[in-house]
Amino acid sequence: MTLFDADPTAPDVDSDTERRALVALMLVPNVGWSRARTLIGHLKRPSAVFHASKSVLTQVPGIGPRTAEAIRTFDDHTAVDRQFARADKMDVDLCTLWDTDYPERLRHTYDPPPCLWIRGALHPTDTHALAVVGTRRCTDYGKGVARDLTAALVQHGYTIVSGLAFGIDAAAHRAALKQGGRTLAVLGSGLARIYPQKHTRLARRIEDQGAVLSEYTLDEDPNASNFPERNRIVSGLTLGTLVVESHEKGGALITARLAVEQNREVFAVPGPVGKSASVGTNRLIQRGHAKLVLDVDDLLAELPPPPTDTDNAAAATAPEPMPELSTSEQALYEALTREPVHLDVLCARTGIPPSQALVHLLQLEFKGVVEQRAGKQFRRVR
Repeated sequence: MTLFDADPTAPDVDSDTERRALVALMLVPNVGWSRARTLIGHLKRPSAVFHASKSVLTQVPGIGPRTAEAIRTFDDHTAVDRQFARADKMDVDLCTLWDTDYPERLRHTYDPPPCLWIRGALHPTDTHALAVVGTRRCTDYGKGVARDLTAALVQHGYTIVSGLAFGIDAAAHRAALKQGGRTLAVLGSGLARIYPQKHTRLARRIEDQGAVLSEYTLDEDPNASNFPERNRIVSGLTLGTLVVESHEKGGALITARLAVEQNREVFAVPGPVGKSASVGTNRLIQRGHAKLVLDVDDLLAELPPPPTDTDNAAAATAPEPMPELSTSEQALYEALTREPVHLDVLCARTGIPPSQALVHLLQLEFKGVVEQRAGKQFRRVR
């Protein structure tokens, strides 16, 4: 018997089960984040990994008999509880792909992280975000441009996403904070290992006006291989990526390439010819990989505008139309109330067998009109 007793193929597997399974998977010896992602990619849910047979697990690339056996025998409830207790003490939330508040833009990328540890808070307006990235070894010119463009973007209502690094990243975060805007910092380490350490205070300020987030467990060290991987989150959260300065090779160019692969916009600021810090951005423009940016109007012409206060007010007062429901879905919906109702009660009220009811209730969840609670309890949310 594994740590998770529920059938992972059943439609009533809830996000709390997947959250615990995901954390447990990271605690299995010799798994690590890369193998965990591969396992979930093949088996679809973290809980399904723990239910898979040894022969199925060893068919996953990179999973040998020893690792498969470690997964099969892992049953350390206490270790999983400690992780959540520490996150609670640090005021850190865990958001998984199975949660409704997972960032939608990131969800629709080709390789979304199964989880995000978040300190601070994500906001609906963060869907209108732009990544501002560049070299750590930037010039005063680059810093100035990053500050000016970021300030103008924030004034127009955009959230700024970057990687908390020295140089352009930090300049963008600070400019957003100074303007009173929202900014998100994506780490290549765990939230208990802020990197660079000198930016710990900056990270705390960002939490107050946005969020610091990471796909890595709380104590993950800032390993070099983590940073190229985290860049897909920087670009994936946003409408597009603006590269302010970059040498011929660097992380900002990786972020730009990932943005292209995610079908997002890429922008670049030209720099002085002959300056090393401008070679990367000038090449992006020269090769047609990025749109040239001279001022904020060049960005605004390409980006959809954030909703205005009037738009928000209208959205708040005008209810969304009900989605179309099948006969069984309608019967279950009418049997529900705003207070949680157990599955057995719903089946008794509607005459629908439990196995069928669970399928229809899952569809109602997808349509945003029903919410599942622990213990097979369901309630209306519309």
